[in-house]
Amino acid sequence: MKYLVVIEETKTGYSAYSPDVPGCIATGETKDEIERNIKEAIEFHFEGLRLENAALPKPSTYSDYVDIAAG
Repeated sequence: MKYLVVIEETKTGYSAYSPDVPGCIATGETKDEIERNIKEAIEFHFEGLRLENAALPKPSTYSDYVDIAAG
């Protein structure tokens, strides 16, 4: 399954979260590192949910860009 991940630049690198996976976040110093770290964080989170026999969240969010006239 594919989950939307939001990656934001910070003063010290990057942070990331998925709106469909509440409480699951990651940080990293580079773009490559943050992408690896958030994937691992979500997989680890899901592993814990499976151990508890809890349902995995279904992906439901998406992203898009809108054009805004700068004026």
